[in-house]
Amino acid sequence: MNICVYGASSRKLDRRYLDAGEALGALLAEKGDTVIFGGGAHGLMGAVSRGAHEAGGKVISVAPSFFNVDGVLYEHCDEYIYTETMRERKQTMENLADAFIVTPGGIGTFEEFFEILTLRQLQRHKKPIAILNTDGYYDAMMQFLQNAIDNSFMSKNNLNLFFISDNINEVVRFIEHPTTVEDDIEKLRNIL
Repeated sequence: MNICVYGASSRKLDRRYLDAGEALGALLAEKGDTVIFGGGAHGLMGAVSRGAHEAGGKVISVAPSFFNVDGVLYEHCDEYIYTETMRERKQTMENLADAFIVTPGGIGTFEEFFEILTLRQLQRHKKPIAILNTDGYYDAMMQFLQNAIDNSFMSKNNLNLFFISDNINEVVRFIEHPTTVEDDIEKLRNIL
């Protein structure tokens, strides 16, 4: 599978996040998956791609051409795809991906997650989405989403459009064998 991994590019991250990113990349490589990512050499982008590369996996960088300067892009990718804009970058990553994993990140990662989730909610794709919630990083976001549900800004069913766990194996297992409320409803229709 081609797995698009979203995540931070910060150079200042605590080691626990980087270790989890490297372990995720290594596990994806061991499963024979290709990592598609935003090309960054640092932060979780760098950690996941390093983990995959060091475990013998394939890594594809998708980055705007203005990122192609010394030290910004991870140097051991199997393929580099350059785009003109950040929007083209996201579209290219989405097109290449069979599934998405969101690791801890900042506003760019949040934006990528919410866009791909919105597209799923609008039925523009049916690709699985999982969040690696390392050290409870996304707990506050889940509270925020619950607040949106509690105040009728969002349907509770939207929480079924993605999977969240702090366990790397569970995240990868979900990506390989996704289930959602939509799937359960479809199974019921087939039975009835």
